[in-house]
Amino acid sequence: MITMSAVAAAWGVAKSNGAGKDAQPGVSGEAVVTALGNRAIEKDASKVVVWLVPLDAVQPVSATVQHPHYRLVQHNKRFEPGLLVVPVGSVVDFPNADPWFHNVFSLYRGKRFDLGLYQAGAQRSVRFDRIGPSYLFCNIHPEMTGVVLAVDSELFATTDKSGHYSIAGVAPGKYILHVWYENATPESLQALQRQVTIESANQILPPVSVKATKPALAEHKNKYGQDYDPETLKTDY
Repeated sequence: MITMSAVAAAWGVAKSNGAGKDAQPGVSGEAVVTALGNRAIEKDASKVVVWLVPLDAVQPVSATVQHPHYRLVQHNKRFEPGLLVVPVGSVVDFPNADPWFHNVFSLYRGKRFDLGLYQAGAQRSVRFDRIGPSYLFCNIHPEMTGVVLAVDSELFATTDKSGHYSIAGVAPGKYILHVWYENATPESLQALQRQVTIESANQILPPVSVKATKPALAEHKNKYGQDYDPETLKTDY
């Protein structure tokens, strides 16, 4: 008999390519997160995404370019990872590694889709051909929230808890530095964009200061725009 723990092990732990790049030497930097309206610095500065879009001869990533599949697992009523960064045009697989049904959907900004109800061990996929964040939910389990961020570059990284990041494989040249953080306003993130010139592989980029607001995924409706049924929340699935 195949157990659900075996299914979960088979799917493995989903990771963004950006996380792999963080482990290699490269252009690095630091981000700090402050609460909006004061100067208090948050202790956890993780999940700030930084990416570089080249201005020189190299062209930005196109939504029509083929990329390897990414994977975002549904496990223990969670999306793993909770934040997945991919180049625009990438396909993300959504395997169900739980012993119950899930229904992944995204109807707010970004890529709009509804994968419908599917069982343990099954998998469905979505091509993220629109730049920006797609907020993920499950129509059965309201506690399940996540984000797929599609960026117009293959040069990206996500900060660790201390705010550090590193982007490998950056060639010398001029780039536009972009920043994204779930709990920040689009206007404040737009203001953080800047041009940078990369001269060496180990260059340190200017620090980034992100102002946090309330969590973007704190409250949400089901895929029909209604509150989740309290009776379904009492079930064991």
